[in-house]
Amino acid sequence: MSRLQKKFKEEVKGALREKFEYANVMQIPSLKKIVISMGIAEAAKDKNALQDVQNEMTLLSGQKPIITRSKKAIANFKLREDQPIGVKVTLRKKRMYDFLDRFCNIVAPRIPDFRGFPLKCDGSGNYSLGLDDQQVFPEIDLDKVKRAQGMNITFVTSATTDEQCLELLKLLGFPFKIAEKPKGA
Repeated sequence: MSRLQKKFKEEVKGALREKFEYANVMQIPSLKKIVISMGIAEAAKDKNALQDVQNEMTLLSGQKPIITRSKKAIANFKLREDQPIGVKVTLRKKRMYDFLDRFCNIVAPRIPDFRGFPLKCDGSGNYSLGLDDQQVFPEIDLDKVKRAQGMNITFVTSATTDEQCLELLKLLGFPFKIAEKPKGA
């Protein structure tokens, strides 16, 4: 069992149950999965770009990503049907907790000018964020990186409201922005 998973079972569950006063332990929100995705616009021009992104995603997630393909052709974007447009990986259970632990404690502090992630969810209890550069991950060898590649990371929880989702992630150690006090107060 990973360190963060142990913390969730021993500390976080009790704190959430106490704060939101759940009648049943099955109502306590938990982290279901983490989805990491990268879009690659250069794949149509450079055939090696897809392989490079796949290798980087494998390094930072610990499992092989799947290739996402276009569903229909769009002439204005020079996109054909069934053309590779990105890669994604879904992390669950131990790998999910290990990734979240590394992300909160190692990767987030390495982001330039980092002051915390915004307190904004999607309205249904999930949290998504975007990174501009994959080079903040220590697993990536900077000498082999040919281009800066952004990524989207989605934390899917069983929470029904944004407040429950944010509280769950805070208790797990997620670095959110601290709400500023208004001037003059």
